[in-house]
Amino acid sequence: MPDPWHAVALGIDIGTSGVRVAAIDRNGNPVGMAGRRFVGALAATDPATWWQLVGEAIAALRETISLHDIVSIGVDGTSGTVLAVDANGQPLGAPSMYRDVVHDPALHTRLDEIAPPESAARGASSPLGRAIVLARGADVATILHQADWIAGRLRGVFDATDANNALKTGGDPDRLCWPDWIERLGLDRRLLPRIHAPGAPLGFVGDDGVALGLPRTARVHAGTTDGCASFLATGADQPGDAVTALGSTLVVKLLSAVRVDAPQYGIYSHRIDDHYLVGGASNTGGEVLLGLFGADRLAALSAALHPDRPSGLDYYPLLHPGERFPISDPALPPRLEPRPTDDALFFQGVLEGIATIEAAGYARLGDLGATPLRSLRSVGGGATNHAWTAIRQQRLNVPFLPSRSADACVGVAGLALRQADRTIETRAHDPVAANGSTR
Repeated sequence: MPDPWHAVALGIDIGTSGVRVAAIDRNGNPVGMAGRRFVGALAATDPATWWQLVGEAIAALRETISLHDIVSIGVDGTSGTVLAVDANGQPLGAPSMYRDVVHDPALHTRLDEIAPPESAARGASSPLGRAIVLARGADVATILHQADWIAGRLRGVFDATDANNALKTGGDPDRLCWPDWIERLGLDRRLLPRIHAPGAPLGFVGDDGVALGLPRTARVHAGTTDGCASFLATGADQPGDAVTALGSTLVVKLLSAVRVDAPQYGIYSHRIDDHYLVGGASNTGGEVLLGLFGADRLAALSAALHPDRPSGLDYYPLLHPGERFPISDPALPPRLEPRPTDDALFFQGVLEGIATIEAAGYARLGDLGATPLRSLRSVGGGATNHAWTAIRQQRLNVPFLPSRSADACVGVAGLALRQADRTIETRAHDPVAANGSTR
């Protein structure tokens, strides 16, 4: 049994570009990290490659930690990636990736007719719709999400999912079950794994996990999606805490004591302990900046910003007509006029416009019943622009806090860490669990 003072939790992130793993100590501080990137166009869609890179990344951790100190393991995966497996957990063909769509108009129609209006399982790329298609194949025993399958390989048992990954597949995050209406769509609920709360203990490491060097006494916990894990990594953990991702698009996420579902804005609620993670994504963001100014000019234009002297420009920066959140209007036109001759002033006006949209996004969540914004953390490329941060602070008027980490693997490790003390206590009082013979 590992020394409790040296016990660590392991987080495994299966992302869009590769696999990253993190080991964190009892205080939540990273003590080891490693990663491997997908190489080749098909690598990200190959479960065998997922598992191979998990093994390589875990092996790399040996340089900084003892794998025998690992007591808890959590896995996150891309939201909406599903695959069919046989009775032994072997994948049956290629997975259906998060970006894939269902090419079955009749199924689309039935989804719209049967799924509740507030369900996150609706839409052209619905994971539920794609799971229904996968279930039509031969020898299908279970439909799993990406994180479920990796956790299943670690345990040797393929029977569990978490409420966050299950949400877009139709799962009920409050009752932790698959609703009756799913069967009306032709999907036998016995083909779906049991839903657990994110972080719930599932069982101990099995033979495949031991082959990676993991201790048989480490416990595997229910995981989460990559987006939820990234939020948790920042340290945001109280209602009113929010995280803005300033990437190619503008994504706002807020921890709320109240569940909010507003599909017209692309808003739905992930369950995190006794709270809900709600948010929305605007079409504005870094892609607009690159389209208007080009990557090579951003640094020089940022140096010329004057956050203390507002431009007075009133922009809604979009590259093309159409907005999802905080305004739901597929025809909303960009507003980028009048354009001053000074590009630095124009640039500042665009950043102010994006900041105004960010503030309107959090206001929208509050109007829909979410806990009011009380603090903000930022991730993504735009988070390092200090002048833009000053502009955003003026519009949001809440404390801006540092992010503990931006790595999803750290967030899902923290989710598993919450059960570490209980795990150690269980091993100390249960000799059967201590020798790893129980799943």
